[in-house]
Amino acid sequence: MRAAVSAFLGRYREQTRVHTESDLRVFLRWCTDQDLGPLAAARLDIERYVRRLRDVRRYQPSTVSRRLSVVVGFYRVCVIDAILEHSPADYVRRPTVPAESPTLGLGHLQFEALITTARKSPNLNDFALVALLGLLGLRFFEACGSNIADLGEEHGHRVLRVRGKGGKVVLVPLPPAVARAIDRAVDRAVDERTSGPILRNTHGRRMDRHAATRRLKHLAQAAGIRMPRMHPHMLRHTFVTTMLDAGLSLRDVQIAARHADPRTTMRYDRARKNLDRHPNYILAAYMASGT
Repeated sequence: MRAAVSAFLGRYREQTRVHTESDLRVFLRWCTDQDLGPLAAARLDIERYVRRLRDVRRYQPSTVSRRLSVVVGFYRVCVIDAILEHSPADYVRRPTVPAESPTLGLGHLQFEALITTARKSPNLNDFALVALLGLLGLRFFEACGSNIADLGEEHGHRVLRVRGKGGKVVLVPLPPAVARAIDRAVDRAVDERTSGPILRNTHGRRMDRHAATRRLKHLAQAAGIRMPRMHPHMLRHTFVTTMLDAGLSLRDVQIAARHADPRTTMRYDRARKNLDRHPNYILAAYMASGT
């Protein structure tokens, strides 16, 4: 069993490995609670696990699908390494994931209010947090994991070296507003910090997801934004939908968000059915001289 788990997790790196290990641990813990050996599981057992995630824990279809994908991948590696003759996860019914993301993004005016509130906040990390998540579209672990040493210049542009999913490193250009927010956060005019994290919590240590969520909830409340649940990923969602609303092409937004598949970008675009952006208007305007 240890060999099977090690072989499976060895395929992943960085944060992807952390999240995959977490999802696999949920399944292995369920097997232990059921007094079931994971390598002795049958298809019916995997179906029971999926039903528990869906009907008992009430997880979203996307969460159930992701955790089932981890289980499927684990057993596939077991078959490849000849630990099992066949995978019990084959032919397990997958939940239907809706085309739209269930995450609610901020509207244009809400996003402006949040930026203004963060810029006026006495906490110097607030503006940088909102800028990194909402104006650069970083994932929360990318923003919180960024260091002062990752800042630099490339071809006349100020850039931030970001380590993303799978350990991939990319250079993200910093618009002037974002650069100013980062400069404030690192307190260069106060203590001349030259190393360490860009974002810090109230104790002066690296900000984590929980601290980021608390700060965003506080800022949203101060800005008068009424959202059922405020969390860091909501700003990445807002980053995508705002660019699409601004008229950028799906391809450009996909590149900016670093999505491997354009369908992922489309799931974020809750306004893609908005009649204001319907292609019929563009065609009619293009052919106006003939009509």
